[in-house]
Amino acid sequence: MDKKRLEYYKKKLLAKREELLKIIARTVEEGRTADEDPTVDLADKAANSYTKEFLFGQTNHDRATLLLVDGALERIKEDEFGLCTHCQQEVQQKRLEAVPWARHCITCQEKQEQGQL
Repeated sequence: MDKKRLEYYKKKLLAKREELLKIIARTVEEGRTADEDPTVDLADKAANSYTKEFLFGQTNHDRATLLLVDGALERIKEDEFGLCTHCQQEVQQKRLEAVPWARHCITCQEKQEQGQL
């Protein structure tokens, strides 16, 4: 992959990383403030509990994506970005454009989702 394209993906990944960090921080803060009002009734407490669980799930998803983004940035440093981590074939440009933190080519990703990898 040429340096210009690599720099493009690096900028895209860094922007996604910043976005995820902001989302995680905001979600954590919203989760903390969901139970602060001591005068709420039982139904409100149940709704707040559900909200906290939902926010917790979102945070986990965002943190998992953040780990993938950090891994992609590390692969850029190691000059391995754009190669499938399993078969070492080049990851399709359209796939990288849609999901720049992708670790696998389409074939290996399908195998992983089916539990064959």
